[in-house]
Amino acid sequence: MPGPTKVRAVFLSGFAPRAFSPHFAMNPQDILRYVDSLHREKNIDKELVFIAIESALQTAAKRQYGEEADITVQLERDNGRIHAILDGEPLGDDQIGRIGAQTAKQVIIQKVKEAERDSLMIEYREQIGEIVSGIIGRADGGVATVNLGNVEAILPRSEQIPGETLHAGERVRAVVFEVRATGNRIRVVLSRTRPQLVQRLFEQEIPELGEEIIAIKSISREPGYRSKVAVSSVDSQIDPIAVCVGYRGSRIKAVREELAGEHIDVVRHSDDPEVLIPNALQPAEVEQVLLCDMIGRAIVLVKEDQLSLAIGRRGQNVRLGSKLCGWDIEIMTSGELEEQIERAVAGFSQIDGVTEEIAQSLVEQGYLSYDDLSVIEPDALVEMSGLPEAEVDRIVDVAERMGEEAEMAAEEERKARRERDKNAPAAGTAEKPAPSGEATEETAPESEDQSADTAESETGESETSESETAESETVETTGEVSGEAEETTAAETADQPPQEAPMVTEQAASEPPPSEDPESETTTDKS
Repeated sequence: MPGPTKVRAVFLSGFAPRAFSPHFAMNPQDILRYVDSLHREKNIDKELVFIAIESALQTAAKRQYGEEADITVQLERDNGRIHAILDGEPLGDDQIGRIGAQTAKQVIIQKVKEAERDSLMIEYREQIGEIVSGIIGRADGGVATVNLGNVEAILPRSEQIPGETLHAGERVRAVVFEVRATGNRIRVVLSRTRPQLVQRLFEQEIPELGEEIIAIKSISREPGYRSKVAVSSVDSQIDPIAVCVGYRGSRIKAVREELAGEHIDVVRHSDDPEVLIPNALQPAEVEQVLLCDMIGRAIVLVKEDQLSLAIGRRGQNVRLGSKLCGWDIEIMTSGELEEQIERAVAGFSQIDGVTEEIAQSLVEQGYLSYDDLSVIEPDALVEMSGLPEAEVDRIVDVAERMGEEAEMAAEEERKARRERDKNAPAAGTAEKPAPSGEATEETAPESEDQSADTAESETGESETSESETAESETVETTGEVSGEAEETTAAETADQPPQEAPMVTEQAASEPPPSEDPESETTTDKS
């Protein structure tokens, strides 16, 4: 069977200006072969091709006999014969004429291109969120083109894993992110940053997912750095975490290699938030979880030595845990919670119309700042306080105004602190060294202090590095992977009014995730 290009040329040659001369008729078998070729090689539905030919011939006939003419054209699906009717009278092929034949040829080409585009649109729109594999064609300028066989897709820089380098000729796997039409062609946009990619890779590497023995309940991801996957099992005797990790981590390793060494934490899912949240924050140990249902917040209490580990470096651990659980998680120690409660009660009591009992009720529901109170549902506050609706609206407006003022004051304090930090080094270098090269009495103590600080900093970094190395070696020996102790910036909550105590997750959200050591992998479990 000849290719589609040759078949198209043979068929469309019948639409040449001589096509409908009195001694020439279109070969029905050529029409059927053309339709069948497009159906098999271009994956275009036969009915769409028949309709395109009928529409083309009808357009050609109207141009010959006038746009107002009542013309219908039908193409028999079984034998390819054409029937045209003008004002109730059948037309012969010789009645369409030379101009109509050329018009029909052009319209058919256009209609077939549109049918091919529509077929590809349907095919790839059904694959949105599914994984596809292709060969990289070009990878310059940040945007990579990927040949998927019947279409050339694009992989934008924003949808590539940070730090990943793609080369022409390499095979790459990604999920279909977006499909849109551009003229007679379609544009398929791929992504390697979406959580769906992690799920599809798991499904390819772990047959138990396809067999529905285990299931992935939720995924949170920061591409190129870390992902958290919550899994469950229908059989209590099957450990879903062990199934996902595989023998000596073979399965999880294959997924990590495809994701450029990205960390993957596999945790056990639970329908109980008080169980799921501690699992999601592992490897940190959680003392207690306090759920604030009205605002969707979970206050997680940890010991002092677990605070930085629970928050994670630049808030990454708590940020991913929040996405995984669907709760707004705030990490703090018991002492910090007591301080925030005292400040919140005192701050709310300053609002005219809010008694100490109402303030206590608000705190019990998880409202710990003016910002929290400014977004409370008026109906909830009416039910909680027993105040009239007009009074509640006034309280909410006051809380919103006080929250804005507190935010402005906090911003000014941050600016002043940055200025002080910026001017501090300049003040230290303002003095010139003595001409003789010897330290003066004023500069010598300062140099000694700086040297001591530098030595202390180097010692601390060395101790931290040795501790992390020892922890990594221990994890590899046992065959299990635990998360490294991550640095973080703790929330500045001391000596601030309730409105100035932002959640850890809000502070961390504006900071980019750090580059982490790809040699460790966390697969944690907690009943």
